[in-house]
Amino acid sequence: MYTSHEDIGYDFEDDTKEKKTLKPHPDIDGGWAWMMVLSSFFVHILIMGSQMALGVLNVEWLEEFHQSRGLTAWVSSLSMGITLIVGPFIGLFINTCGCRRTAIVGGLVNSLGWVLSAYAANVHYLFITFGVAAGLGSGMAYLPAVVMVGKYFQKRRALAQGLSTTGTGFGTFLMTVLLKYLCAEYGWRNAMFIQGAVSLNLCVCGALMRPLSLPKDRNNPGGKDPGVLPAALSVESVKSNGQLGATEEKGGGLGNEETLCDLQAQECPDEARHRKNMCALRVLKAASQLTVRVRRGFSDWYSGYFGTASLFTNRMFVAFIFWALFAYSSFVMPFIHLPEIVNLYNLSEQNDVFPLTSIIAIVHIFGKVILGIVADLPCSSVWNVFLMANFTLVISIFILPLMHTYAGLAVICALIGFSSGYFSLMPVVTEDLVGIEHLANAYGIIICANGISALLGPPFAGWIYDMTQKYDFSFYICGLLYMVGILFLLIQPCIRIIEQYRRKYMDGARV
Repeated sequence: MYTSHEDIGYDFEDDTKEKKTLKPHPDIDGGWAWMMVLSSFFVHILIMGSQMALGVLNVEWLEEFHQSRGLTAWVSSLSMGITLIVGPFIGLFINTCGCRRTAIVGGLVNSLGWVLSAYAANVHYLFITFGVAAGLGSGMAYLPAVVMVGKYFQKRRALAQGLSTTGTGFGTFLMTVLLKYLCAEYGWRNAMFIQGAVSLNLCVCGALMRPLSLPKDRNNPGGKDPGVLPAALSVESVKSNGQLGATEEKGGGLGNEETLCDLQAQECPDEARHRKNMCALRVLKAASQLTVRVRRGFSDWYSGYFGTASLFTNRMFVAFIFWALFAYSSFVMPFIHLPEIVNLYNLSEQNDVFPLTSIIAIVHIFGKVILGIVADLPCSSVWNVFLMANFTLVISIFILPLMHTYAGLAVICALIGFSSGYFSLMPVVTEDLVGIEHLANAYGIIICANGISALLGPPFAGWIYDMTQKYDFSFYICGLLYMVGILFLLIQPCIRIIEQYRRKYMDGARV
């Protein structure tokens, strides 16, 4: 993947053998890197937190438009799904324009989607303004926030990603309280208008995504382009040359005053002509650089998906994609269906005191941080921590339908919240599979698969409930599909273990 000049993370210097060696950038794992964590943290609050709190607006839309629950729920599902599904296409913008510009434009589009949704006349209008527009803007701001943290960290990547993604849990609380207050005080339309203004802070977060500096040329320490005409070549230099010529001619005759007057008369036209030439040169150079960047960005984005360097030739990465298709719905389902399950079990009073979804969100915050710390330990493997968290989550999904008391459901929700903290490890695992140079494209594919899962999973669970009149089968089927995704992750390691065993057996037989 082509790395734009805004996203270069290393300086290169030539050795005696004229080879390029990798020199870590001083901001990696420290300095401005923690500002990347802070920026990504607020992006998760404003995007993922607000999406987890859309249930507040969903109730308002049901009362306003009097449509079916299934049709109205598609507004939230579209917004969440499109945020993740557009990931591969956002990778093209990152390759071409860099993370900073992509995030700023995404903040503007997201804010515009919220504001236009305040004037919705029906649910179908919300499909376009909120589901598509706000979802697209969210995707443009979300992916750069994840990618930049990965670029700024090497030794503490898992911890940094864990800290930044805790914004999802904090945002779930903050945005729920904010939207409830705004809807109660000003109505849902004004609440969405105000939320659009709040979403402009995504532009601030994008501005904080400062690109790592370019390598400096030893032969050109000033960093100037030798091919560009120096700015000092201006009218002042012409004037000085003219004055110098006049001085040299001063002792040669009486025509010096006439020569100086002629130079002064020609000074204004020469200055205007010189400025026009310099302006034309700058415009041509900028257009040429932009054209080259767009061509390279699109070429490498295309080759990363369809060319000889396609990510789909990596078998382990393909297995990771299949896992992502089944994983995210297991995390989203409890948030959508637990409130109704609580009503079916007559546990509403206890749930009102401390909602089960709040338990998931709180423990989810600690899960991301703790799993990130454990994964960064020298004695542990990110891949092993990732797999153990997945196994814990799928077991919790299977057990949840068996619990009919508030205490039992609370314990299972705590396990779901903690084990789902593995989402902070997904960028790290993706980078280990494909490398830092392919992180933007690869993670875009992964979150696209998650978006498909989030878009189709909850409606599928509702369809199962309509057929069986129970949520038990919805969780069982979801758990089985999740287990299939985990099996895809285990295929390649099992093949490697079998190959190693065969080699040892063959070596022993030869001896």
